[in-house]
Amino acid sequence: MKSFGTLIAAFGRQYEVRSDNGDVLLCVPRGKKSLFACGDRVQVATSGPGQGVIEKLVERRSLLYRSDAWRQKLIAANATQVVLVVATEPSFSDEFLSRCICAAESQHLKILIVLNKTDIVAGLDGARAQLATFAALGYPILELSALDNAEPLRARLIGETSLLVGQSGMGKSTLTNALIPEARAETREISEVLDTGKHTTTFARLYPLPEGGGIIDSPGMQTFGLVHLDAEALEASFREFRPYAGQCRFRDCRHDAEPGCALREAADAGRIDPRRLRQFLQFRSECETARRQVQGW
Repeated sequence: MKSFGTLIAAFGRQYEVRSDNGDVLLCVPRGKKSLFACGDRVQVATSGPGQGVIEKLVERRSLLYRSDAWRQKLIAANATQVVLVVATEPSFSDEFLSRCICAAESQHLKILIVLNKTDIVAGLDGARAQLATFAALGYPILELSALDNAEPLRARLIGETSLLVGQSGMGKSTLTNALIPEARAETREISEVLDTGKHTTTFARLYPLPEGGGIIDSPGMQTFGLVHLDAEALEASFREFRPYAGQCRFRDCRHDAEPGCALREAADAGRIDPRRLRQFLQFRSECETARRQVQGW
């Protein structure tokens, strides 16, 4: 029997699919390729009790992934919002945030930054200072403590398919469990099915919200490569650069050392954060180096 459903968990070459009639199947892809992500809409064929084969991928509305010179890591499909979780402790990287925002902007996704663990007041001022640049760019920032009260986040999630992204230790799973208490039990159950405990922190899972929408809890990560973005797409993902598009003296300006560069002039005048411009140049250099590695020169 064939049916359509949503891929709600991805781990290796096995996927959990919730069909539109409510059944949950543990599925494998047909063929050798395994190019599916949590949140994908798929057509499956039942192959046994509680088991199925993925036969077809429905066209995606969005796909968030990271990449380096050698591989791509799919994170989530069909998300409408990326929730970037940082915390007062441990410290977080504003560069990592910029990378995630580039990926989200390139897919035209909504972006929300959550500052978690505000009960740890010793790190609060420093965290706020790190986020000031993003606040100035208009990215909304929500402060809370997941251990005390995660409810302020709920209203921002209703009706959205929200991907939680962050470095390890920021409290993404704690937020998920606070908002959806049964999430912890589901994580244990899938570990038992796979006969291993390591998957509890290494796969993405989509949890529906009772009020509508859902949360995709992704594994903690420390790096976020952007090799899949070309120079034009990367530049467009920095929203503060957009007003200066086409204003450089030279059409092929690289915003590095050319005279009459609108971006550099804006940075010198304080209209663009110089650190963000340096990050753009760094990300572009990394992408170009990675492409040369792939091409063998």
